[in-house]
Amino acid sequence: QVHLVESGGGLVQAGGSLRLSCAASGRTFSRYDVGWFRQAPEKEREFVGVSTWSGGRTSYGDSVKGRFTISRDNAKNTVYLQMNSLKPEDTAVYYCAARARFTNEYDYWGQGTQVTVSS
Repeated sequence: QVHLVESGGGLVQAGGSLRLSCAASGRTFSRYDVGWFRQAPEKEREFVGVSTWSGGRTSYGDSVKGRFTISRDNAKNTVYLQMNSLKPEDTAVYYCAARARFTNEYDYWGQGTQVTVSS
């Protein structure tokens, strides 16, 4: 089992920045890819980005490319989502999720943290 807890959400003005954290406990964290997703009210869940288990690769959804950055510290069992140049349309509940390396399904999810961007 991997237990994930997000933190760092809040209210920010458009153009501002926030950094979300995803702290993990349980099995060897370094063997898991960690993805970030978000879901706005009445919208489907959207892929934000992913950090591979080694931390060597990241990829992002088109709507956040160039503005969001994922980093991870396996020694601290934590993955970060740095969000810059925030827009009102970034308002959503943000979730981190983990999948075992070399697999496609995210088996573990955090409870989510609310990010609200005011115009």
